[in-house]
Amino acid sequence: MEFIVHDTFSAMAGLLERPLEDRPALLSEMLSPMRAAIPMPGDIVDIHHMGAGFRVDREDARYLPAVRNLIDRDVKGQIERTLAEAADTLSAFNGPDSLNVMFVLGDPDDDYLMNVAGGYYGMGSYGDWLYVIAWPREDVIDRIAYCAVHEFHHNVRYRNVEWNPATVTVGEHVVSEGLAEAFVRELSGPEAMGPWSAFPLADEVFDKIVADLDLQGMANTPAYVLGDTAVSRFGQEPRGISDMAGYAAGLRLVEAHLEATGMSVAECTALPAEEILKAWRATHPA
Repeated sequence: MEFIVHDTFSAMAGLLERPLEDRPALLSEMLSPMRAAIPMPGDIVDIHHMGAGFRVDREDARYLPAVRNLIDRDVKGQIERTLAEAADTLSAFNGPDSLNVMFVLGDPDDDYLMNVAGGYYGMGSYGDWLYVIAWPREDVIDRIAYCAVHEFHHNVRYRNVEWNPATVTVGEHVVSEGLAEAFVRELSGPEAMGPWSAFPLADEVFDKIVADLDLQGMANTPAYVLGDTAVSRFGQEPRGISDMAGYAAGLRLVEAHLEATGMSVAECTALPAEEILKAWRATHPA
């Protein structure tokens, strides 16, 4: 398969060298190829700002050095090489013929990005686009490519397992996150994993998540994956779930399956969540 990693790095460097009044139009032009893949209505620059993207409505002397550091560290090449390795590992499954990848600089003053999401996050469970946003502090910059791999695992999974927003369960959502993080670890080692799966997970929070594994609908599942801070930000109902708890919970559930079956994570990519949850349910009957 082909990965098209757009050179937003050079585009952002050029944009940040232009007068402030020119930047919104240049950012809109840079983001326009993926506009059709964004379900939210509205101006794409406003959506970018709401999603913790770097600001084009004010000057910030930190931006241009950060982009130049991304270029000097060849993050574009890191993404290309790491995704190619992941694609080879998952070649037994249906996958996209080609996948567009877009990286965007984050806003270091955005509290959610920096203090809840750990400085970076991605999107791209299905379709022809994969999106990663990050503020490239030293503990993040060399993990950006692995975030792309996490999203790519979702992309492959949901070409082989149904994702129906109306019927998807909490179990499927947390299992998918656990699988994606476990796949990153299997491919590149534990140091490649995102901070999300290492966030503290209290027993009572884990118990809340597993008690509702069968709860359906995308109106419900993000609360159990992203936690109360995120869903409050998005105007949804908090459920008493700590930040990013679904990642650690999903990893725990996936590890029970791996231990019981001896399978690799790659081999589990297309297994329905119910199959993966069997090991946990067998030792923790309701």
